[in-house]
Amino acid sequence: MLIERSAKMKQTPEFVSSGTAVERSATPAPLKADGSVPVPAAANSLVPVNKRAPATARSRWPRVALVLAVIAGGSFAGYHWWQQTHPQLPPSIVWGNGRLEADEIDIDTKFAARIAEILADEGDMVKGGQAVARMDTRDLQASLKQSQAQANQAQKAIEEADNNVAQQTAQALLARQEFDRAKVLLEKGAGTKEVLDQRQQQLDGANAALAAAKNRVTEAQHALEAARHLVEFYTVNIADDTLVAPRDGRIQYRIANVGEVLPAGGKVFAMLDINYVYMDIYLPTEQAGRVKFGAEARIVVDAYPAVAIPAKVTFIATQAQFTPKTVETRDERDKLMFRIRVRIDPERLKAWGDEVRSGLPGVTYIRTDPVVPWPAALRGSAAQ
Repeated sequence: MLIERSAKMKQTPEFVSSGTAVERSATPAPLKADGSVPVPAAANSLVPVNKRAPATARSRWPRVALVLAVIAGGSFAGYHWWQQTHPQLPPSIVWGNGRLEADEIDIDTKFAARIAEILADEGDMVKGGQAVARMDTRDLQASLKQSQAQANQAQKAIEEADNNVAQQTAQALLARQEFDRAKVLLEKGAGTKEVLDQRQQQLDGANAALAAAKNRVTEAQHALEAARHLVEFYTVNIADDTLVAPRDGRIQYRIANVGEVLPAGGKVFAMLDINYVYMDIYLPTEQAGRVKFGAEARIVVDAYPAVAIPAKVTFIATQAQFTPKTVETRDERDKLMFRIRVRIDPERLKAWGDEVRSGLPGVTYIRTDPVVPWPAALRGSAAQ
């Protein structure tokens, strides 16, 4: 009995007045003389186990207040930025985000050839007609000299044929005169029919020779024309092997280098046409339907927020760019977005050509009602 009681007391925690459990020592305590188990002195004391004071609501309020203050400050800053970048606009002015773009023009080779000289580099401003690269044209130069020699030879052939025509003309004239004298003598009885026939044959031969000489002149003239066309052909090809900028613009990329052999149509440069600068934006159906061709617009890029660049609408998409499979409700119709392009006046770009950058983000404002004036933020800086 005493052994069983001792085992139970080792396995079961003893509860004190505070309700906190205190485990006994794992080592069996010695029995007293009367057979009872002694109780340790520590059992009468209160020993808390894993007790932690919970965080109070008062300690969490400073953190919550700090988070709310940060959110409020961010919201105010965002609203202030929105007011600065998107001023209050009348309903007749619609806007959309986009990027400033310029037409990209590839400067390619016309014939397969080796690059002999590079005359421009990335970032250079070039004028229309300015040479930017030259190809190796030694083979074309040799063919040009050959065609020029053929043209000179044809010219000599023409001169020789002309002299031959003059000679045959004299022979034909003499034959005609002899034939006429033989005919007169025959009529007077002083000549014979045989002599007249001989003079007739001589006259026919002289006329045939004269016609042949004239034909040789025509052939020589045609040969000269062909040689001259060949000279012109090689001259044009040599000129085309000097690559020039087709428009005023900026060299954006240089793809090839000196010594590289390119096929026909091989790209050497990619340039931006600074005379065609535009921005594409997307507007929903309700706004796009009120935009007209030629409508005035203002472009404000993020890099120059104080400058409103005048532009005009030059393109309105006839089909929606974002179209759901079925259009049944008004919410779905609002998802229809139409692409609209506004282009900057080329005359204005001539003065700001050095400032043109492709890919600059910004906002385009379009006025759907020409009677409504532009806001001050878009009107005052428009003339810059």
